[in-house]
Amino acid sequence: MWPKVCLQAAILEKTFMKAPANFVSAMRSILDFNGKVMHSTYMSADPRSTKSLPRNPGSQSALRQSNQQRIVETLLNAGPLTQAELSRHTGLSTATVSNLVKIMSDGGLVSTAPTTSSGRRATSVRLNSNGAVAVGIDVGRTHVRVAIASLGYRVIAERSIKLPLGHLAVEGVKAAADLLQGLLHDAGLPASAVVGAGVGIPGPIDSRTGTVIQGAILPEWVGINILEMLEDALKVPVYVDNYANLGALAQVTWGVHSAVEDLVFVKIGSGIGAGLILGGSPYYGNIGVTGEIGHATISEQGLICRCGNRGCLETVASTAIMIELLSRGAPAPITTEDIIRLAREKDSATLRVIDDAGQAVGRAIANVANLLNPEVIVVGGSLAELGEVLLEPIRRGLIRHAVPVVGETTHLVMSSMGNRAEALGGAALVFQHQGIGATVSSGIAV
Repeated sequence: MWPKVCLQAAILEKTFMKAPANFVSAMRSILDFNGKVMHSTYMSADPRSTKSLPRNPGSQSALRQSNQQRIVETLLNAGPLTQAELSRHTGLSTATVSNLVKIMSDGGLVSTAPTTSSGRRATSVRLNSNGAVAVGIDVGRTHVRVAIASLGYRVIAERSIKLPLGHLAVEGVKAAADLLQGLLHDAGLPASAVVGAGVGIPGPIDSRTGTVIQGAILPEWVGINILEMLEDALKVPVYVDNYANLGALAQVTWGVHSAVEDLVFVKIGSGIGAGLILGGSPYYGNIGVTGEIGHATISEQGLICRCGNRGCLETVASTAIMIELLSRGAPAPITTEDIIRLAREKDSATLRVIDDAGQAVGRAIANVANLLNPEVIVVGGSLAELGEVLLEPIRRGLIRHAVPVVGETTHLVMSSMGNRAEALGGAALVFQHQGIGATVSSGIAV
């Protein structure tokens, strides 16, 4: 059984200022906003589930979490203290402090060392910002990316490799495991430092079973219990989620939107999906299948989609369809990188395809905006480098099809994380499920 540290994540008020990159200052900002400790409803009762379930504020677990937060806050303000000093500062009994320090030490949140106090033997306790690491894994149609992040939300190591089109689940999982092992070795980290792995899959995941559902971009993965397969290969607790959900989580943990409570992240790639942050927490719906805007009907007489329906958004706006359209008549099949290059070269056919795709995406997210009225919609994916070339037609489609006041007040931006968002969101998911760390960052630190 892997130890869990129960320091809870904080819900950030809209007025929350950007936290500094320094770990201690960031944690102090989290735990001491307006002079009080804030609590989160993001913790899940089931460590294998990606659903957001509220904790019971009157439970023993909640009391333990609150006491641990008092210890962390005290260490942030006072620095290293003996357990006896912690007891005096927090008002907790010495037995309670000793028990909680052991739990926190096992989980890597604090480190202890023998010392002397007033001529007596004692135990010194200090916060350990690098004692526990989380792994974020993004598995795509033709790639896998692995990132290792420390408790202070700092990327320690990160790497991406190509995968063959149509790869099997066992191949993708092995590639991720090998990549993780290599990164740990290069960073000089023991496997025991890893508290868990958050894995993003490009398709709907049934949170009840951990299986990939029909309609995923990786048809070879459909019906497979990817959760069990990953845990067997990685030897750590694993949290599986749709990659768009992890992209959304990254925006409010690693990105500049940490104070935003209602956000939609739209991932445009081989497929198109959306991750939802509502009321400060990820929204998963009934069985974890949400944000499937790639299967919103754009044209009832359009192409047949991989989901079995006709005229879905993905059939007119995914990078896969863009590549197919632009490869016709080309001397060789083009790539996503070619689309970006041709757009920068002002190639008229490329710009037209991007414009048509962007307007279709804008029309689809207008329905999302009308329904949810989010403060921010972030667009990400492999074409994020295009910036306004892609964002401008999306904005046109949004304003044209949304209720006027919604279209005018919804802040539409391009993600600054590029292809990293899903892996970074995976690491954030681990820390939040384990109760380590917080939903805050001053930006991506590498």
